[in-house]
Amino acid sequence: MKRNTDLPVIQKTYDLILWFVPLLNRLPREHRYVLGERMMNGLYDLQEDLVRARYAKQKVALLEACNLRLEVLRQQTRLLLDFKLIEAQRFQYAAKLTNGVGVEVGGWIKQQKEIATPPVSVARP
Repeated sequence: MKRNTDLPVIQKTYDLILWFVPLLNRLPREHRYVLGERMMNGLYDLQEDLVRARYAKQKVALLEACNLRLEVLRQQTRLLLDFKLIEAQRFQYAAKLTNGVGVEVGGWIKQQKEIATPPVSVARP
């Protein structure tokens, strides 16, 4: 299987999905079809938005939406832990993966904002 080598954030999101989906598919029925599906849909939407941002001229709005999706995913993952649907060790690993994507998205947002607002040149007398 060929790995995406041009944008690390897309590859990290892909890896996050590969890790999360099997876990979510094993949730008890009463959680799988509400929380599990929401989380899976959010993960797939995150990946789709990152791919869209890659090709968009105006990336910041899409990337900020990705940041929001990541925060929702963090809260949902915390619910998994509080409902005792995952062990603390898995929660910590999920947090590590999610934060890795978040760092990449945050860096991309910062880069795009710097591109959008060029530095102010100081006039010399």
